[in-house]
Amino acid sequence: MKTSGWTPTLAWLAAVTGAFLLAYAAPNESSVMGQLPTFSTKRLDQHPLLLPAQLPAERTLVLVAYRREQRAEIDSWIAGLNLRDDKRIAWVRMPVLDDPGSEQARRDIESRLLSRHTTEADRARLVPVFTNREAFIRAAGLSGPEHASVLVLDREGKVLARVEGPFDADRAQALRQTLHLTRD
Repeated sequence: MKTSGWTPTLAWLAAVTGAFLLAYAAPNESSVMGQLPTFSTKRLDQHPLLLPAQLPAERTLVLVAYRREQRAEIDSWIAGLNLRDDKRIAWVRMPVLDDPGSEQARRDIESRLLSRHTTEADRARLVPVFTNREAFIRAAGLSGPEHASVLVLDREGKVLARVEGPFDADRAQALRQTLHLTRD
């Protein structure tokens, strides 16, 4: 039986085309890990920020809480990573709050935060975000608001690493590696 000379060529072209389609459709790191959108906000000390471009470092540790009860989880990361004393780690606290819809309601929430965070250092590190909480969680690639989240973000908003829940030494080591504070 005689075969056409075109059959192997067509099979090769089909394989190459399939490979290109798979490469194009495959998820990249940012779509797997998450990507924060750009938004304007202000720190609790009233300093305006355009996030993520104005994060304090090229790689910043962001401690995200969704409810007041998660403060203990956030505090466990601050203590466990010795964030108050380790100047090599750029970090912020980011309470993600459902936007109440009015400027007055946002000011009332900020007033409550100001009463709990009384030092200038704490206020400079606290970046409340009024947004759709569920949309934020989806964009960041997080599982949900049940636990606080600890993210390593770059200034493009890419989530480079993430963990959820209370401090854990092994997960902290992975975060440090992503922050380039230790070598593999």
